[in-house]
Amino acid sequence: MKRIVTIQDVSCFGKCSLTVALPIISAMGVEAAILPTAILSTHTGGFKNFTFHDLSDDITKIFDHWKSENIDFDAIYTGYLGSFEQIDLMKDFIDKKSKNTVAFVDPAMADNGKLYTGFTPEFAKHMLTLCEKADIIVPNITEASFMLGIPYIEEGYDKKYVEDILKEFAKRGVKKAVLTGVSFEPDKLGVAMYDSEKDEFFYYFNEKIDAKFHGTGDIFASVTVGGIMRGLDLKDALKLAADYTVECIKITIPDKEKHWYGVKFEEAIPFLVGRLK
Repeated sequence: MKRIVTIQDVSCFGKCSLTVALPIISAMGVEAAILPTAILSTHTGGFKNFTFHDLSDDITKIFDHWKSENIDFDAIYTGYLGSFEQIDLMKDFIDKKSKNTVAFVDPAMADNGKLYTGFTPEFAKHMLTLCEKADIIVPNITEASFMLGIPYIEEGYDKKYVEDILKEFAKRGVKKAVLTGVSFEPDKLGVAMYDSEKDEFFYYFNEKIDAKFHGTGDIFASVTVGGIMRGLDLKDALKLAADYTVECIKITIPDKEKHWYGVKFEEAIPFLVGRLK
């Protein structure tokens, strides 16, 4: 059984970050170790007066204990990081990883043209230094634009815009750059990937659903890295992640009034497991 360590926050209520990564990766038949970067009472999207407890002081101690116990991982998967210090800690952890360990970075910090609460353009630039050390990254267009310092275009862009972004990441050392939330047609939404080692682009699209939910990026990233650990190539892992995310949204839409804070990913897990068989 492959083993992933996923490093991101715990939002105690709200269905995102570790509360989706852990059950999804486990359901895929992959061992999931966790390292919480912070504990929040809820996620930051739509809730007020949420609590936030930074766990940066514990991260190095945890890394050191794992090293003393000779604990190793097949993949390092980072998500929401709450500070410049945490980015630097992840960079050091990746620098010390085993040769065959996959470094997978989801620079979860922005969407819809805006940075999340508490983040700055300087933070985005620093996140780029972590992405440069990764084997695979999965930013959305907003995150990519902030990291690379390029104009954010909400709609009406062309393939050149997307492929220039992906190639820019490749120039910075990323082996496989994935861009999420890509759309060239009003009724289609999907992902684009550039494999710098093969000099090859890949696109995959689903129907575009007129609904937005918090945490879908975390779901997509978790299924992607889980699929890779199950032996899927990146293209097939991206297809599975995109299809599962859409399935989660479809299941949730009839009950959107009650579940505005996140999708019913639990009810879609049979779909995910069935696709792996």
